[in-house]
Amino acid sequence: MTIQSARYMLRKRKSLTKYFHRITSVIIILVCTGAIVYTSLYNTCSFPNWITWEKKQIQDRSAQYEIIIKDQTVSLLHHNALIWTSPASIKVQDAIFCDIDGNGEEELLLLCWKKGRYGQHKPFWVEEDETSWSQHIFLYTYSADEIRPKWMSSYIGQDVAAMRVVASRLWLTAPDGENSAWKWDSWGFTKQDTSVTFTVFGDNLIHEPIYRYAQKHGDTYDFLFENVLDAITQSDLAIINQETPFTDDPSQYSDYPRFATPLPVGSAIAKAGFDVVTCATNHALDLGSTGIHTTKSFFEENDILCLGIQHVGEKEKQPYEIVTRNGIRFALLNYTYGTNGIPMPSENPYMVHLLEDEAAIRQDIENAKSESDFVIVFAHWGTENAPQPDEFQQEWANIFLDCQVDIVVGTHPHTLQPYTVLRDDSGHEMLLYYSIGNFISAQSERSCIKGGMATFTVSLTPDGCALTQYSLTPLTIAWQEGGKYEVEVGE
Repeated sequence: MTIQSARYMLRKRKSLTKYFHRITSVIIILVCTGAIVYTSLYNTCSFPNWITWEKKQIQDRSAQYEIIIKDQTVSLLHHNALIWTSPASIKVQDAIFCDIDGNGEEELLLLCWKKGRYGQHKPFWVEEDETSWSQHIFLYTYSADEIRPKWMSSYIGQDVAAMRVVASRLWLTAPDGENSAWKWDSWGFTKQDTSVTFTVFGDNLIHEPIYRYAQKHGDTYDFLFENVLDAITQSDLAIINQETPFTDDPSQYSDYPRFATPLPVGSAIAKAGFDVVTCATNHALDLGSTGIHTTKSFFEENDILCLGIQHVGEKEKQPYEIVTRNGIRFALLNYTYGTNGIPMPSENPYMVHLLEDEAAIRQDIENAKSESDFVIVFAHWGTENAPQPDEFQQEWANIFLDCQVDIVVGTHPHTLQPYTVLRDDSGHEMLLYYSIGNFISAQSERSCIKGGMATFTVSLTPDGCALTQYSLTPLTIAWQEGGKYEVEVGE
């Protein structure tokens, strides 16, 4: 090999060595950068972008303990001394002090993220936990000496952007703003149904053609409700206005002007699944105290709440009933404008609840509000066959609004009248159905064959109860061949 060749080979070897060193350096940089990027993704970028990582410092009720949330970690201090820090395996989105179990002592509640959907124990049918991040609720009891896990949830099952505790309920807010309520049940949190749906029907007015048909077909009145059973079943509370009093004596059956309605009509109401009947009507005293006793007793025996009338001998007025559904307490009141000139027995002045003494009714409502979350008044009022509300209805509607009643449902005109939402100067809203018309009758006027099914939903929210849906579905009373009267849903 010549000297020139040797020098050439040496230069080539040095060049390859430099090139190799450069490639190695690039690989090392890429590996290190990849590790940094991977770590960053592991800690932050793998989380949804709607998350707000809280940074705050708050004390518990005793002012002895404090939590500091920073960098996805929560620290618990007692008199400024650190006693606990959340594990590195979880990333804390938010934390609060609360007495969620109602035992008088506060707990530490974390909204956090961890790898996998399950805790220390997973269902036997799950072979391997997931490796992605998921949201969890952790609950701890704490003292100056230690902090103990009380409940460590599996994956919540929904996305939670924020949380707060109101009246011993944990409210979780989704990124789209929808709220869900969770209640502590001694072993953990249970998601609550926080909405209550009402379906209300108008006057159940049994004229002679209707009960004559029933007498020829087994003395049953199930046909009255067969087309609305789904609506009744799907409601949390189904309500109907029982216009007329019952009798168990077939020889007394009668219709206008003084009604005596077959008791089997009540059996059909019970079988259909109604929860509440309103009985304060202008026909309530058509059979005197006997009709009141028969009607009230029947509904009580069948666990149906009967509003607006009271038993013979009751000396004190019972102006409202409290019904609780899904954690919401409803006060239900029922009044009628009068009793067709039939006087109230002097010894039983509260046998039928009358819409006449404004001061007394204002007090009724005030008392009802103190015991409930939501007040609903069923008013039997107005002018028969009138398509618009009269002055009496409007006057009382304003009184109810001034008392901050939440919903008013009207009956008696036997025809549909407008429904609306009224608002007072404070912003309080009252849903008002002036008249939902008849449910069933044999009246010949065209306006009387059109009724309505009032449906509304009341929901519990972090800020209290709210009306979240309302509507009126048309009903039509149809006469079928053979003398059958039935109710059809729709126009």
